[in-house]
Amino acid sequence: MENFENQNLENQSSINLNKSEDQFQSRIDMIELRASLDKVKAEIAKVIVGQESMVEHLIAALLSNGHVLIEGVPGVAKTITAKLLAKTIDAGFSRIQFTPDLMPSDILGTSVFSVKNSEFEFKKGPIFSSFILIDEINRSPAKTQAALFEVMEERQITMDGIRYIMDEPFLVVATQNPIEHEGTYRLPEAQLDRFLFKINVGYPNLEQEIAIIRNQHESKKEDKTEGVNRVITAEQLKNYQHLVKEIIVEAQLMEYIAKIIVNTRENQFLYLGASPRASLALLTASKSFAALRGRDFVTPEDIKEASYAVLRHRVIVSPEREMEGLTADEIIRQILEGIEIPR
Repeated sequence: MENFENQNLENQSSINLNKSEDQFQSRIDMIELRASLDKVKAEIAKVIVGQESMVEHLIAALLSNGHVLIEGVPGVAKTITAKLLAKTIDAGFSRIQFTPDLMPSDILGTSVFSVKNSEFEFKKGPIFSSFILIDEINRSPAKTQAALFEVMEERQITMDGIRYIMDEPFLVVATQNPIEHEGTYRLPEAQLDRFLFKINVGYPNLEQEIAIIRNQHESKKEDKTEGVNRVITAEQLKNYQHLVKEIIVEAQLMEYIAKIIVNTRENQFLYLGASPRASLALLTASKSFAALRGRDFVTPEDIKEASYAVLRHRVIVSPEREMEGLTADEIIRQILEGIEIPR
């Protein structure tokens, strides 16, 4: 009888152990992803001093398969950081310099008559690549900006009735100078809403400025990006993007995201609140920030960290408050402070 009970205990222990192993194995393995992202950061850090927030947001957008708008005064490393990120990924790269005379066909491509075939052939434009750097997007008028609407949202282009699907991964990183500078055009709200993040880039502090000067003085390379290596393949990136989608989000955190978005619509200081697209963007971005921290679950801190970059370009401050100097970031901070954090 005693042997029989001992045998049952051993069997039960074995079952419990197997259950624990199954539960452990069912968790998402983030080790490879975290190691690869650390390599990407290390490569970018070979050239860029500081700007850790911009780099993290760019990588988070990469994992989220979302586009990024970077705003800052000239000379704060907006363009070179985007180029360095693209260089760390083994995929196609294309740069488009937006100017007032740029036409939609200069971006998308155009049909050219072939004498050899006696028919029109579509010549693809620079948008047909994996990583698109659009420099100074607000230098072109609305007609040219509108050429990006379809490709950024649906990742396809329709020309002459034929649909062209973009290869994966597909990421647009656009830079712009503040709109108060001369020769710029304000981006329409429909265009802004297609960006997952808007990253505001400020000036470096004193220590970082000294390090920038020292690095320039000691560097013997003509091309700053020469020593930056590719560390992730396009296939790996696609796998990481699918992995991030599996990150766990508790029901109370989904409710927390919804409360943040609804509060932007009811806030007296905002003329325009965020749309449901912002809710989905905040959910996706929060998962990416969790992945950056090596976690397979989202925390309220991930949501709060993503909120500013996700929302600042999707809300409009009322004219009266804007004249008083109130910014979208300050209102977002007030909204976050006014909502109880899930426990």
